[in-house]
Amino acid sequence: MAKAAAKKKATEVEAEAEAEEAAPADAASGEGGAPKKRRKFTPKKLAIFIGLPVLLLGGAYQFGVLDMVLGGGEEAAEHVEEEVPKEAVYFELPDMLVNLRSSGKQPSYLKLSVSLEFDDPLVLPEIEKVKPRIVDRFQVYLRELRSEDISGSAGVYRLKEELLARINGAIEPHEVKDVLFREMLIQ
Repeated sequence: MAKAAAKKKATEVEAEAEAEEAAPADAASGEGGAPKKRRKFTPKKLAIFIGLPVLLLGGAYQFGVLDMVLGGGEEAAEHVEEEVPKEAVYFELPDMLVNLRSSGKQPSYLKLSVSLEFDDPLVLPEIEKVKPRIVDRFQVYLRELRSEDISGSAGVYRLKEELLARINGAIEPHEVKDVLFREMLIQ
């Protein structure tokens, strides 16, 4: 009799196992009295659920969205307004013709037309007052150059930087933003 009871119990366990296999659709839909199965998170799902929010927060931080949301938006907006570039103002110096230093018998000449770029239009009357000083500093520097000194783009860049330094020294406390060549002719 004990064998019959054990056999009966084994068949009941097998029947329950078969019923569980046949009824996952019912358990997932919640129709039966059986509890729902827990779904496992795969590494791919974990990466999406953890990595995506981290990337979104990082991007929001990078572009300053978090500052605006957390109350720093007014400061960020003020900072952007301060960076708006001012309108450039240009001042043209008279054309200059100088004799370059040369080692041969043939003289070399440089004809130069220069414009100065400023950020503040109120500086122009002050620059007009010191224009003779600016021209003098340019002439003295240019007469010491050789034609080889200003050949190629590197030479022109060095010339531009030297002229910018000399003019800023001549018009202190004002400052020239850039020296622009309108015309440069070496003969």
